[in-house]
Amino acid sequence: MKTVFTLFLAITTLHVLIAQNQELTINTFAFYDSTGTELTYNQVIKSVSQADVILFGELHNDAMIHYIQLRMVKDLMKFNNIILGSEIFERDDQLKINEYLSGLIPAKNFESEARLWPNYKTDYKPILDLARDSGITFIATNVPRRYAALVAKSGLDTLNTLSKEAKQYLPALPIDFTLETPKYQEMLDMMGGHGSNPERIVQAQALKDATMAESIANNTEKNTILLHINGDFHSANYGGIYWYLKKLKPKLNVKTIKVYTESSLDFNQEFAGTGDIILVVPEDFTKTH
Repeated sequence: MKTVFTLFLAITTLHVLIAQNQELTINTFAFYDSTGTELTYNQVIKSVSQADVILFGELHNDAMIHYIQLRMVKDLMKFNNIILGSEIFERDDQLKINEYLSGLIPAKNFESEARLWPNYKTDYKPILDLARDSGITFIATNVPRRYAALVAKSGLDTLNTLSKEAKQYLPALPIDFTLETPKYQEMLDMMGGHGSNPERIVQAQALKDATMAESIANNTEKNTILLHINGDFHSANYGGIYWYLKKLKPKLNVKTIKVYTESSLDFNQEFAGTGDIILVVPEDFTKTH
């Protein structure tokens, strides 16, 4: 009886302590505009639904981010015509994507023949399958990785030596490359003295960005939103894809979503100006690889 009373007292004390403190909550994400004003999810959807292109700069292995992407696609579909595209698919896999979306080939064949990322099934397949089931166009936007590897080894000029057939997977040459592009100098600085020619690594990044920008530019349609999923660095601070896309089509209304993973979901002044929409997610949320 004494044990039961002691347990009852402990539970009662715990309830009192919780009641005396701030209500316990679980916060899963927070949206802000570029200046730090907090936005509801509905406000975010309303804002990006006015764009021609949305560049969603993700962290590839964060399950919360991928859920938000999927939900955003579903909600934009209710009010807008949309086209989807992603960095994870390379231009020379477009035929396989088209065949899969049309039902010509089953998932088994597509997944064995396309070059898919390790977390494809958990993070990207749901969006691709939504496109298939909804009749939405999905664009493979990235350069084949063998050409990025070639540039990282030998520089952008080596692209001129490729065959006409190979060049159909490249953006128009020559590629305008400058370290003035936002984030490129930072990327070079982060590498320090690593590698035989760090600038060529940045040039390979530029090749990817220019290819994705051209792929997007070639597939925009009037009264249609093209939502593009890419790694954060490819569109952060209005650099990368955004920079090349604006050179190709200056009048496009392009919205960028910049993601941060933090212990707190509060806005940090360092986030200001890094994207049109700032998404903050918990740093301890599930990682998919």
